[in-house]
Amino acid sequence: MSALRRKLGDDYQVVSTSASGGGLPPPRSAPRGKRQRFVDKNGRCNVQHGNLGGETSRYLSDLFTTLVDLKWRWNLFIFILTYTVAWLFMASMWWVIAYMRGDLNKAHDDSYTPCVANVYNFPSAFLFFIETEATIGYGYRYITDKCPEGIILFLFQSILGSIVDAFLIGCMFIKMSQPKKRAETLMFSEHAAISMRDGKLTLMFRVGNLRNSHMVSAQIRCKLLKSRQTPEGEFLPLDQLELDVGFSTGADQLFLVSPLTICHVIDAKSPFYDLSQRSMQTEQFEIVVILEGIVETTGMTCQARTSYTEDEVLWGHRFFPVISLEEGFFKVDYSQFHATFEVPTPPYSVKEQEEMLLMSSPLIAPAVSNSKERNNSVECLDGLDEVGTKLPSKLQKITGREDFPKKLLRMSSTTSEKAYSMGDLPMKLQRISSVPGNSEEKLVSKTTKMISDPISQSVAELPPKLQKLSGGGGRMEGNLPPKLRKMNSDRFT
Repeated sequence: MSALRRKLGDDYQVVSTSASGGGLPPPRSAPRGKRQRFVDKNGRCNVQHGNLGGETSRYLSDLFTTLVDLKWRWNLFIFILTYTVAWLFMASMWWVIAYMRGDLNKAHDDSYTPCVANVYNFPSAFLFFIETEATIGYGYRYITDKCPEGIILFLFQSILGSIVDAFLIGCMFIKMSQPKKRAETLMFSEHAAISMRDGKLTLMFRVGNLRNSHMVSAQIRCKLLKSRQTPEGEFLPLDQLELDVGFSTGADQLFLVSPLTICHVIDAKSPFYDLSQRSMQTEQFEIVVILEGIVETTGMTCQARTSYTEDEVLWGHRFFPVISLEEGFFKVDYSQFHATFEVPTPPYSVKEQEEMLLMSSPLIAPAVSNSKERNNSVECLDGLDEVGTKLPSKLQKITGREDFPKKLLRMSSTTSEKAYSMGDLPMKLQRISSVPGNSEEKLVSKTTKMISDPISQSVAELPPKLQKLSGGGGRMEGNLPPKLRKMNSDRFT
């Protein structure tokens, strides 16, 4: 057997070949290299600000926050350096006063009154400053009333010392009382899982609190970081999308006493609407989880963060239960906090599942047939409209209304339309249509016969010109009175 090593980025894959010259086995998918995360698992953000130019002066304008944000080693260095420089400076000022007054040369003269008693060199001036600043007051070195400049320097020393103490000690206190370490006892599961819950595809992860002290007003939020390109062609390398973890229902407000499973339902509004088990192999995204709350013991706001990349999301998995009922209390087993197990889960995305559901639903055939029948009835109504417009006005009055054939056809099309049009029909037609067993053809034939009978009877009574239009045979003017014949002749000439 021989081994063929192929380099895949920083990783290597060994492919075995047969000594008899057999073919290579099918290539396996190359393992993904460890890509850069935006937020580490411990919550640290991998962002560095560079090329600030002249904007660095903004850090000095907020010096207190700048000192608090520094690391502990830099805080201690600045703390020690500030006090050392301040002490040396003030000790030098006392030594300069003693030197200018000549107290150093007359230190052992009992008849001379110096500015500061028993200060005859720099170490003695430094000790006097320390005793004064720390209010130790041994009583061996003290200011005399013959030195006004020493009194002024003493006032300046007291004011400067108070400012330095307030600034540095306050900075160290805030640094020590920051609730960042409280986040160390807030746990997130190492992996996120996608499986079915309550009949819906759901993204889940777990969060827990190791301390007995509670997190007051705990709230959790999720952000999806994913690169995308807008329809205008703009590329967004780290586009932030909100993942709904119960904002509308209040489920994002946590009572974090025991470990909780946070759920994001994947639906049409979710950014994971198109995500399937197959597409997860090519997708690149990062889910950032942010847990905020108030520390019960200090009353300060604490924030814990973590993230899940696409290779840390397990498809078709569910978390093990960690809570069990003991005698008089509930026990939480944190050894199973990160453990998951496989469950049956469809490998398709929610979008694909909805499309398959729509394709599997049967088509409604009656709707199609009803639409065809309605189209045919509309064509018949159009034909009747053309015929109705050709009738004389008297014939239209006999039928009752100009659109009588149209309403008659509507009456025979549907039950509701039939009931609507019966009010417009003559009483005889209403009686015919109300008889059960009468088909549409019989109803139309009877109606046509009833319409034609009064038409044939009334044609003989019409004027000559109207008889020609209606297709009448003989002229009936001789039977009319002379006055009516004259009116008809004047009307149609």
